[in-house]
This record gives sequence, C-alpha cells and structure tokens, in this order.
Amino acid sequence: NLPDTSFPMKANLVQKEPEMLKKWEEVHAREAMEQASGSKGGFILHDGPPYANGHLHMGHALNKILKDIIIKSRSMQGYSCRYVPGWDCHGLPIEHKVEQELKGKKKDLPVHVVRRLCREYATKWLGIQRDEFRRLGVFGNWDDPYLSMKPAYEAATARELANFVAKGSVVRDKKPVYWCCSCHTALAEAEVEYADVTSPSVHVAFPLTDPRVADVLPGADPARARVVIWTTTPWTLPCNLAVCLHPDFTYVLVEAEGRQYVLAEERLAECAPVYGWSEPKILVRAQGSALEGLKARHPFYDRESRVILGGHVTLDAGTGCVHTAPGHGREDYDVGLKYGLDIYAPLDDAGCYYKDVEFFAGMNVFEANPRVIEKLKETGALLNAGKIAHSYPHCWRCKNPVIFRATPQWFISMEKNGLREKALKSIDEDVRWIPAWGRERIHNMIESRPDWCISRQRQWGVPIMALRCEDCGETWNDAEWMRGICDRFEKHPTGCDWWYEAPMEEIVPKGLKCPKCHGEHWTRENDILDVW
Repeated sequence: NLPDTSFPMKANLVQKEPEMLKKWEEVHAREAMEQASGSKGGFILHDGPPYANGHLHMGHALNKILKDIIIKSRSMQGYSCRYVPGWDCHGLPIEHKVEQELKGKKKDLPVHVVRRLCREYATKWLGIQRDEFRRLGVFGNWDDPYLSMKPAYEAATARELANFVAKGSVVRDKKPVYWCCSCHTALAEAEVEYADVTSPSVHVAFPLTDPRVADVLPGADPARARVVIWTTTPWTLPCNLAVCLHPDFTYVLVEAEGRQYVLAEERLAECAPVYGWSEPKILVRAQGSALEGLKARHPFYDRESRVILGGHVTLDAGTGCVHTAPGHGREDYDVGLKYGLDIYAPLDDAGCYYKDVEFFAGMNVFEANPRVIEKLKETGALLNAGKIAHSYPHCWRCKNPVIFRATPQWFISMEKNGLREKALKSIDEDVRWIPAWGRERIHNMIESRPDWCISRQRQWGVPIMALRCEDCGETWNDAEWMRGICDRFEKHPTGCDWWYEAPMEEIVPKGLKCPKCHGEHWTRENDILDVW
C-alpha cells in the first residue's frame, strides 16, 4: 500500500551526497535562492563564528545546520538572506597550539614570527573547516568569508578601541582579575570554567594586640585576644593586610582554652566544636562598627592587619571576620581602596612569590599552601586545618585552576558615559528574548559586572595601541593617533603585524613627552585586546 515514488530503496549517501552538492554548485543554487527572494525585505542572522582550530565536531554540525535551516526557510518565505560565514582567528587556543608545536622555542622567537605561525595555523584550519561545512550542505558565501585576522577587520576592531578612548572610557589600572598561571594571562569571566575541587580549609587567629581593644571590648586582654578568620586559600595569607567585619553584625569576645577570641556571635555555635572549645564563655558583645580601626598583627609577619568594615561579609560560613588581601579578590580590592590599603600582589606571571616574600620566595601559590599551614602551626595561629570540596574557577583552555591577581590591565569603564545604563536599557527594551528568561539572566549579569578587562598578555590578536614611558612606566595614547595607526593596519599586508614590525620612530609622535615625568623614551604596549 506504499505510494509509488522515484526515491531509491537505498539512500547510498556516501555516493549521493557529493553528487548532490556538486549539482548545487553547478546550478548556483545558493545564488538562485538569494536572487529569487527579497520581497519581504532583509533577514540577517548574526552568526557567532567558529574558532579556526581543529576538525568540526557534533557541536559545529548542530549549530550550523540549525542556522542553515533558519536561513533557507526565511528565504523561502520571501526574505533576502545573504549569509556570509566567518571565522574567529585570534586568541589563546591558536596561540596555545602553536606553542605546543614549537615545544618551548616560542620564548626565543620575535613576536612577529609567532604571529606569522599563528596566522598560518588559522589559515590551514579555516580551509579545512570550510570544506567540512560545505560537505554539510550549508549555504553561504564560502569563497569570501569574513575573517577576524583580515587587515580591514583588524583595523575596524582597533578603531572601535580608539572610539572608546575618545570617549574617555578606557582606563589603565591595577585591579584583581582572573589570572591563569599556566597561560600567563588575564582571563575574561567567559573564559573561566568551574569544576569541583578539594581545597585546604584553615581557621586562623590574628593577635589583637592593640591596647584600645580593652576600651571597645571591656575585659579584653591585648596579650591574649585574637580575631579569627577562615579561608580556603592559605596561599593568600602572606598577602593579608586587613581583617574585615560587618558593621551591623554582633561580635563576641569569648574565653576559651586560656585565650580570648573575637568572632561573630551567630557563628560561635558552629565554630566552637571545630576548634575543640568545650565551654567557650562569652565575655562581652559589640557591634562590628565599634571594632573599626583596631590593629591586629599578622600571624607570621611583623606587620599590622587593620580591622576594617565591609558590607560583603556574610554569616553563611566562616567566622564573620574576613581575611582581606586587596591584591587577590574583587571585594578585598574594593574595600581596600576605601581604606587606602596597598593593592599588594607579590606574585609573578607564573603564580610564584617574589624573592622578597619571606618564607615562601619563589614558591608556586598552590604548592605553597602546605607550607603556609606549617608556618601557622609554628606561630600558634592555626586553630583548625581541614579540607573542603567546592566549585573553583579553571582556565577554559589549559583546564588548570586560576587565581585572582592584581596586575596592571586595560579596562573599559561600565560607569563612564553610562555604558552600564545603556546596555541595561537595550537589554530590557530593544531585544526580544527567546526564551524570555534569557533577559533576566543577561540583565543581572550586566547589572553586577565589574569594569570590563580588555587586555590579554598574549601575542596573537589585535594590539592595544599605547606607549609606555621607559623612565617612569606611565602609559599614553590618544584617539587621533590611534586612528592613524589603524590606517596603517588596514594597508599592511598582514594587518596589525605592522605594530610589531615598525620601528619606534614611525610609531611615536615627534616630540612626544611623558605627561608624568617629561621623559622622551618610549616602548610600545605588548598587550592585545580580549577577543571576546
């Protein structure tokens, strides 16, 4: 009872599919489709491009086939759909692959040579992927795709940076950012993946030797008083500069095991058994705001750790007293600025302590954790050491754990010129979200995100056009000067490679003096733009 058709019983796709694709090419099926449509106006599919490394996988196929269905169906409905495919050619994944092929020789090569190798790698793989996409039957202008490494594209990207500079939105600052110690670069939030790990969990007592403690907490003995913190990153303790309390929480001074300890009253019941306190005695209570300005002592360095206040302190875990290292946490940084603390981050790009860091010089931070715990035991500051399973950020490329590290970076301010406000307005009013819950998710993300870190300490990408004074380290750039550089990028055969190949006399404006020290010795900025 089946209908009689001309379809063969066997699909024989291995033979038939190439024949079908060849026929489409011969009859110019895509061009005919584009010419036959357009009565209802244009339809543009903004396609997030694939990355030019490696063969296509199932994710590529699903992505492109679904988009191809949308384009073809819209065309059949009368819309003009001129799909131009493209590739993301810059960034860490390609540079990482080239590093692997060079087997440690990269550090000995000039930047322009590394960039040439990255360009060749990207060119090879986008050619392979183009053939594979065609094999899927996806219609598009495959002979003239857009490529993020084309000179015109690079120049356009760099001009957008110049536009932000012209508006005063670009700033250089030292702030904590996600840092990959393996890839030696800052990372965007989108480049961080979370995985469950087991980390050290330590409770540490900071001596509260300030004589004024007895005035704030009657009965307190500066010789025996301690303020207790909890952390899962013992390696940040050498960088501690303060202990942060919440101004509105109630804190208690308790007598236990011959010493006196300060912690949040609401956390006492849970913390006491952890410390082995059988019958802690509450001596006095005080609001956190009353303790502001007291001076504690670092548990193993001869320096102060100030008692400060912050609204980010919670009672969900720990002691209600937060170890604060302004160079290694966003909230630590924010509250540190408020109190004028140094943004102290004594680590190199590989995550190793500088030579002047006593006890831990040259050690990698993750390897230093056990040594820090041993030092706490030696000084009698360790109340408890254990393990905790939790979600921790990792680098999306090398899969290694990352850290927060304050380094000089370039940022686009979310507040200057109302960028955050404009973005939120567009999210709420100008975009139809499918599914609808996507709007709230993106809105909340933009509403709370910090300034956008746009710099990366890599080589394969569009450079941040700026000059650094060799005498004082001050940086300089100017929008009009940058636009002139962009014109050079567009005319150069390999785009912004010009930035790395040109002699300094062609880059530095004649007579340019440092606005800070009036020096005249300049070097070019080596950071590149975040490709995301």
